[in-house]
Amino acid sequence: MSERWDATPDNEPARPVPADPEQSNGSEPETAENAIGTEDVLDAEPAQPVATEPPLGGKRARPSPWNRKRDRVIAAAIVVVVAVTGVVIGVTSDNAATVAQVATTLPPGLPPAPAQVPGSLSELWQAPSASTPVPIGEANSVVTADKGEVLGRDPYTGEVRWRYSRDLELCTVALAGIKVDAVYRKDTGCSEVTQLDAGTGRRTAQRNGDAELGTRLVVDGSHVTTTGKKLLNTWRDDLVKSMEYGQVPAIVNPNKQPRTGCTYGTVAAAAGKIGVIERCPGDPADRFTVYRATNDEADDPKVDYSTVLAGKNAKVVAMSGDLALIVLPEQKLLVIYGGDGLQKSAYPLDVPEAEITQDPVGGVMTTSWTAQGVYWFTGSKTMAFSRDDLTPRWTLNNSTGPGVTFGEQLVVPIQGGLAVLDETTGATIRTVGVDRRGYTGPVLLSSVGPVLLEQRGPTVVALK
Repeated sequence: MSERWDATPDNEPARPVPADPEQSNGSEPETAENAIGTEDVLDAEPAQPVATEPPLGGKRARPSPWNRKRDRVIAAAIVVVVAVTGVVIGVTSDNAATVAQVATTLPPGLPPAPAQVPGSLSELWQAPSASTPVPIGEANSVVTADKGEVLGRDPYTGEVRWRYSRDLELCTVALAGIKVDAVYRKDTGCSEVTQLDAGTGRRTAQRNGDAELGTRLVVDGSHVTTTGKKLLNTWRDDLVKSMEYGQVPAIVNPNKQPRTGCTYGTVAAAAGKIGVIERCPGDPADRFTVYRATNDEADDPKVDYSTVLAGKNAKVVAMSGDLALIVLPEQKLLVIYGGDGLQKSAYPLDVPEAEITQDPVGGVMTTSWTAQGVYWFTGSKTMAFSRDDLTPRWTLNNSTGPGVTFGEQLVVPIQGGLAVLDETTGATIRTVGVDRRGYTGPVLLSSVGPVLLEQRGPTVVALK
C-alpha cells in the first residue's frame, strides 16, 4: 500500500499515513522502482554486523557439550532405553494383563417372577463360579466368577454379555448394592479390588486393599467389610476406605486401635455398624465388639460397645439395627444383645455341636434376608428369625440352605428340590422337585426376574 505524509509540528518528524483510495489523483500505481520507503531485501547489500557487548559479561560463550558426537550417542541411547522400558511396562503391567469387554447396550428387561413358585423347574444352563459364595442376579444379568474371570450372562441362556478378567486369582466376588465387587489375590493377600456395573461390566471403581487370604465381603447398605483373622477393612460403596480395625499395616497414628494381639472370628454388619467376635489375650472368654463403619479418621475406630461373652467359640449370626444375634455353643444358647451391649434375651439352641463349634469359612455365617425375616442355615436345618427384633420364629429340619423370596413365596432348598413355606409359621405349602444330578451339598439361592439361581458348590445353575 502507498503512503502519504501528514504535516506535523516543526519539532516532530513526519508520520506516514495510509493513502485514501477515495482521493486518488488517477496517477499510475506505485511500483518497486518509484515506491517511497520500500525495500527489496533480496537485492539489498548484506547488512553489516553491529558490534555488541560480548555475552556473559565479556567472556566468550562456551559451546554446548551436547554438540559433541559422544554426547549425542549417549542421548540417543537414553531415548532407546526409555522407549524399551515403556514397552516392557506396557506388556507386563496390570492393565496389559486385563481384559475388559463391556456390553455395548443395557440388557433387555425381564418379566417379574411368578406370584407362585411353578410346580416344576427345569435347568436352563450352568456355569463354573467358584468365587461367588452366593449366586448373583442383578440388573437383568447373572454374574459368575471363576479363577480370574468375572462374566455377565444372559439369565435365560447363560450367554456371555460382558467379561472382566485378570491374570490373578479371584479371592471372592459379591453383590454390593447394584454393583459387583471383585477381589483379586496379589502377593500374599487379597489386595486388588475392582467394582463393576452388573448390567454392562463397566468398571466403576478400583482400589488396593489389605484384605487377608480367605476373605469374604460383608455388605451393609452403603458399606462393605472384608473379613480376616487380624484385620477388617471397611469401604464405602465407591471403594473409598472408611475404617480399618485390628492389626493395621504401616501404622501412621499409633495407639488408635482399642486392643492389640486379638484374633477375629465371625463378622456381621447392619445400620452402619460392624460386629465382630474377638479372641484377646487376658480375656476369660470371647468378646463381642460393635464399632462404626466410619469415623473422622479411617484408622481410629469408634466403638459403640465391647463385652466379654459367657463362653468361647461364640459366633455372631446376624445384626439388625442395634440388635445382634449371638450363638454360644458351650451353653447351647442363642442370645440377643441390644445397642447398649447388654443381653436382652436368650433362647435354647438345638443344633448338632459339630455345626456350631468351628468358625465358618471366611468368618461369615450362612444367612439370607427377606423383607420379613433372617434365615440361618446351620448345616442341617434352617432357622428363621424376625427381621425386626431377631427373635426366633421356626426351624425347618433336613434343609440344605437358607431361604429366599421367589415371587411372593418363601423357598428353602431341601434334598431333591425346594420347599415352599409360609414365611410366618414355616408350614410347608408344597415341594418342587429339582434334579441336581447327584449334588447333595449346601445350596444357596437368589433370583433375577423369573429365573431362580442355585449356587451348588463351585457351580451356578439357572432354573425356570
